[in-house]
Amino acid sequence: MATRPSAAFQFQALAGRPLAAPVHPARSGKVIIPKRCFNVSSRLAWVEDELEEMRKSEEQSSVKSKKRPPLRRGKVYPQLPVPEHIPRPSYVGSKGLPELCNVHQIHDAEGIAGMRAACKLAARVLNFAGTLVKPSVTTNEIDKAVHNMIIEAGAYPSPLGYRGFPKSICTSVNECVCHGVPDSTQLQNGDIINIDVNVFLNGYHGGTSRTFVCGHADESIKHFLKAAEDCLEKGISVCRGGTNYRKIGKKISKLAYFYGYYVVERFVGHGIGTMYHSEPLILHHANENSGRMVEGETFTIEPILTMEKTECVTWEDGWTTVTADGSWAAQFEHTILVTRTGAEILTKV
Repeated sequence: MATRPSAAFQFQALAGRPLAAPVHPARSGKVIIPKRCFNVSSRLAWVEDELEEMRKSEEQSSVKSKKRPPLRRGKVYPQLPVPEHIPRPSYVGSKGLPELCNVHQIHDAEGIAGMRAACKLAARVLNFAGTLVKPSVTTNEIDKAVHNMIIEAGAYPSPLGYRGFPKSICTSVNECVCHGVPDSTQLQNGDIINIDVNVFLNGYHGGTSRTFVCGHADESIKHFLKAAEDCLEKGISVCRGGTNYRKIGKKISKLAYFYGYYVVERFVGHGIGTMYHSEPLILHHANENSGRMVEGETFTIEPILTMEKTECVTWEDGWTTVTADGSWAAQFEHTILVTRTGAEILTKV
């Protein structure tokens, strides 16, 4: 089958032709330029525009193909102080490692009010954190600003001191799957960063996270982030009292497959409330686990997607987990309250 000549070929062919018919002098001695030369010029201008678009597209593709250097650990600064009057979770200062509680956290009216307050604060803090994401800003600077906002609200940053975690939030850049430790790493234009915020307010934990773009991102990254957020929303959409937990993972994995991305199976959602982590464990991939949701319970849904199918590697710090092949990851998270007819997203502003 014959193919259409390229724009460059068309331009060269046109360039070899006369721009207009020969110029003839009029009887009056004036030169008459045939009108059809303007049609040819118009066509040439169109071809030049096409070539310019092709050139820009090639430049953009060249930028996309430039792979960023692998993520490296920067300098981790000492943990920030929390005023003594702010209540701490029970695990802070404990020598033993907190175990996952096997109790589902089901709340009465008072508990629901406490969860709503904690989750609302977490959501506001996350929105503020997103405004700090700019080129040259360090993840440590984001951590410090967020830490101050949390303690000014009379709350405690839940990650601080949990199993020895040294900072107040998690900041996971590019190929970091989750649990990135804030440090001296400077964000660059085009980076993506997941900021994971958890607060302990008046005896209740609330958690949420979102992946932000630093500066400008190409369309492929925007598509990837949309897919990750859509997967979270799809998982939430099936939640209601009496529904099997496994439906969450089935919906998420099916949508991720449709988009052409992969769900990280190693990390899960969990119950949350007066305890930071508890049953149920929410699997984000297809599974056959038993168990049904109960009206009044709260848990997180927090799927992580990767652009390529890959394994995860945890650094020596015991926290920072990255993709083995350097492909990028994105995560979105909400804390939800199960109701009789659906789910209330507690961390949605």
